[in-house]
Amino acid sequence: MLNILKRWLRDRALRGDAVHCPLCARSAVAFLPSGTPPRPHALCPFCGSLERTRMMGLALRQRGLPKAGQHVLHVAPDRSLREQLRATPGITYVAGDKKEPGYTYPPGTIDLDVTALPFPSDRFDLLICSHVLEHVPDDRTAMRELYRVLRPGGLAILLVPMSDRPDTDEDPAVTDPAERQRRFGQRDHVRLYGRDYPDRLREAGFLVEVERPATTLPATDVFRYGLKADEDLVLGTKAAASPRPRP
Repeated sequence: MLNILKRWLRDRALRGDAVHCPLCARSAVAFLPSGTPPRPHALCPFCGSLERTRMMGLALRQRGLPKAGQHVLHVAPDRSLREQLRATPGITYVAGDKKEPGYTYPPGTIDLDVTALPFPSDRFDLLICSHVLEHVPDDRTAMRELYRVLRPGGLAILLVPMSDRPDTDEDPAVTDPAERQRRFGQRDHVRLYGRDYPDRLREAGFLVEVERPATTLPATDVFRYGLKADEDLVLGTKAAASPRPRP
């Protein structure tokens, strides 16, 4: 009863139409701060989506994805996008994460090592891997595995934190959490990707496109959906197999 009352009070306090979350389809007076240090205008108070989650949700909606009959792999799924995808009728949805002691995971989440995926090649039509690879020491193997399980003609959303520096900053000798925080931006990150990140994906086989969705929308929509003006959407595809020549 107490939790119900808290939710009712929160909903009344946030009632408004200044912002709108495309994942839970609810509007509010504002998005909430989130992160360390806190970013303003970041967190949906209802479903917990962040700027990048809403960006991915809008990108999928724009492309009409996923479609009935498709297989979807969601690596380290966030709750808000996970719920939207699971509600899509007719898809096969697989959520996986590297399970660690002391953490809880949504029901149905499988234990997943992104450097050794337990799936056949060319399995998934849509693959989402957001803010995962910066945690993986052997990221190049992980990229090759993600490429392997993507079906020809399929789409992968492959987001990482990226700096404007030209080259990725990484050093396996850096294991101190405080130094990782200073150098890579978070205590459990093993690198900070630079603008060479798409090249790493290309080395793994992906055809890569980098979009900046906020630049294609009116400023009012960027604010209303709570997007970052400078955030990139990194997309990887796998070339469709060439048709066999007729005899």
